[in-house]
Amino acid sequence: MGAVIGDILPLALGVAISPIPVIAAILMLLSPKARVTSVGFLLGWVIGIVVAVTVFTLLSSVLPEEDPDASRPIRGVVQLVLGVLLFLLAFGQWRKRPKAGEDAALPKWMKAIDTITFPVAFGLGFLLSAVNPKNLIMAAGAGTDIGGGALSTGSTVVVVLLYTLIAASTVLVPVLGYLVASNRLRGPLDALRGWLAQENAVIMAVLLLVIGVSMIGKGIGSF
Repeated sequence: MGAVIGDILPLALGVAISPIPVIAAILMLLSPKARVTSVGFLLGWVIGIVVAVTVFTLLSSVLPEEDPDASRPIRGVVQLVLGVLLFLLAFGQWRKRPKAGEDAALPKWMKAIDTITFPVAFGLGFLLSAVNPKNLIMAAGAGTDIGGGALSTGSTVVVVLLYTLIAASTVLVPVLGYLVASNRLRGPLDALRGWLAQENAVIMAVLLLVIGVSMIGKGIGSF
């Protein structure tokens, strides 16, 4: 189990460091309905992560069993494809970075966050975690590692929960922190939101590139 945990940690961190959902959560925490919408978003975010990684884990676990000392070409091809996709996403993110003196462009839906309800916040959190292409690729990579790790059912559940906890941590921490000490956190959260918005493209480009290299390396090692 330890080897599988080591494999999924970078992927879980890749989901956790994604700036857009963190910015969305912070905007909800700064909105008039902060407690309602932020909790809905957090629940959707967590459930989306669990669903995505569980689906890919189940798909990977039904692949034909192979000799652990032999090559694993199917798993290797999947990892190579995921690595290439991460490279392409990294290139796309790098091209979107704002030029000197320009403000970063954020998704238009963020302008309506002040007016959204609990169900909408829940759905938004679920979509950003389970359907977002970048996070979906991370979940596919983690599911491939978990499903191919020959773990017991109990160990699989533990690893999936650990992946979810790490991946959801950057949304979980500010939401829980706000619920405990809202007045103290408004200033720091607003400053963090501004920095993440400006550096979103660069952060994601570097992150996707690093994880893509790791995925390519694991794919080559599977042959």
